[in-house]
Amino acid sequence: MAMGLSASPPAVLLLLSLLGLAAAGKLLVVPVDGSHWLSMREVVDMLQQKGHEVVVVAPEVSLQIKPSKTFEMKMYPVPFTREEMDKEFVDQYYQKLGKDSFETLKLSFLLSNITELTNMFTSACRHLLSDKELMKYLQDSKFDAIMMDPVLPCGPILAEYLSLPSVYFMRGLPCTLDYKGAQSPSPVSYVPKTLSSLSDRMTFPERVKNFLIGLSEPLLCHLFYLKYEGLASEFLQRDVTIQELFSQASVLLMRYDFVFEYPRPVMPNMVYIGGINCLQKKPLSKEFEAMVNASGEHGIVVFSLGSMVSEIPMKKAMEIAEGLGTVPQTVFWRYTGKAPPNLPKNVKLVKWLPQNDLLAHPKTRAFITHGGSHGVYEGICNAVPMVLMPLFGDQMDNAKRVESRGAGLTLNILEMTSNDISNALKAVINDKRYKENIQRLSDLHLDRPIHPLDLAVHWVEFVMRHKGAPHLRPAAHDLNWVQYHSLDVIAFLAAVTLLVLFISFKCCLCCCRRCFCKKGRTGKATKAKSH
Repeated sequence: MAMGLSASPPAVLLLLSLLGLAAAGKLLVVPVDGSHWLSMREVVDMLQQKGHEVVVVAPEVSLQIKPSKTFEMKMYPVPFTREEMDKEFVDQYYQKLGKDSFETLKLSFLLSNITELTNMFTSACRHLLSDKELMKYLQDSKFDAIMMDPVLPCGPILAEYLSLPSVYFMRGLPCTLDYKGAQSPSPVSYVPKTLSSLSDRMTFPERVKNFLIGLSEPLLCHLFYLKYEGLASEFLQRDVTIQELFSQASVLLMRYDFVFEYPRPVMPNMVYIGGINCLQKKPLSKEFEAMVNASGEHGIVVFSLGSMVSEIPMKKAMEIAEGLGTVPQTVFWRYTGKAPPNLPKNVKLVKWLPQNDLLAHPKTRAFITHGGSHGVYEGICNAVPMVLMPLFGDQMDNAKRVESRGAGLTLNILEMTSNDISNALKAVINDKRYKENIQRLSDLHLDRPIHPLDLAVHWVEFVMRHKGAPHLRPAAHDLNWVQYHSLDVIAFLAAVTLLVLFISFKCCLCCCRRCFCKKGRTGKATKAKSH
């Protein structure tokens, strides 16, 4: 009896492991390069740890997507080299975009470079879809689901072709196509449009601005995704719209949290996983720990404008340095450009810094950031008040959200002076309201029943197990624009009402005529008798 009991635990463990292997699935992943991949990589690693087989499809030339032991990688050739990608994607776009943001960012530059990048990514997608050997492998592999970042819609095209249930892992799509694709209402009266830099409490002029932006969105997104729409129609051999592609998602894992985002309607297949990139604090290296401890009671300030900004115009860099020199804190400034000649003693230039670990340190007093979503959520997770210097894209919207919550201050990078930087930094450090507000946001954000990473993994596994989530798909997808807005019902009721009014009017008119005609005849007959 005792022997049987002592032998049972290994048997139970073996049985459980076999059950785990039996429940394991096969997932296809189509990521987007750059910072988009960093958060998705955490989900991929967790799925692999749980026994799932993960296959990542990526171009041979990429910035962040590298082979790993945690997943199988399938590469496809692209019509450009790493040198050409660095020149077009990094040097001429991101680095120049980051530098020009401190001067005058010209619309012509944005449009021309966005066109070049669209051509590059569309060409890469075409090479993936035309790779017959790889496509045959994907068709024969019998995947349970596909996870992708749909901002570049090569993944949705592939999902449609392979007839796989899809999981979107995303920050957001241009023109709120994610919400439109999911049939989620977006009232312009209180839901600010992308790139509007508005809050959810708008004045009348702001609502006018929001309304006009909403009117322009369909045209802008049509132009932005025009080549992808043509590629999808060509490859799938039927007319396809981008919104139709985006409407096929089973579950949308959205890197949002209502602690940071404004409350708005969402659909049941939209899962908010904001803060998924907030990792547990790791010990600092001896070098950084020594510099942090040397700051004394004043503490430190973390300053990073992201990897895109490698160089700042010297005049602006000197203004920033002058402003940073007015605070007693030690400032860790992540910067790879030429050091300004007036760099103060309290500012340490570093080419790289452990951002999350420094933000989690109790000596950190403030965070100067460009307002990227990863950095903002790390600031919220670690309850560090922020000074925001948004450069482009959704960073302006992110900065507005932080400022509207009373958790930071926003500076205009084109107009800010050293005094502006100094005053903003002193305010968020010395005014207790900013620390109290960011602490409240952090407490709310961290008070959750399940970590965003575990939640994301659960929903990916859910789609894999059930081959999608059709029960979460609203019937709105089956309605056309007229039916969705009940215009046909309104027209029918209006027609019935008009018909009833018309018949009633005719009946009344007929009654009146008969009545008046009868009186007329009676009057004439009486008059004749009197004679």
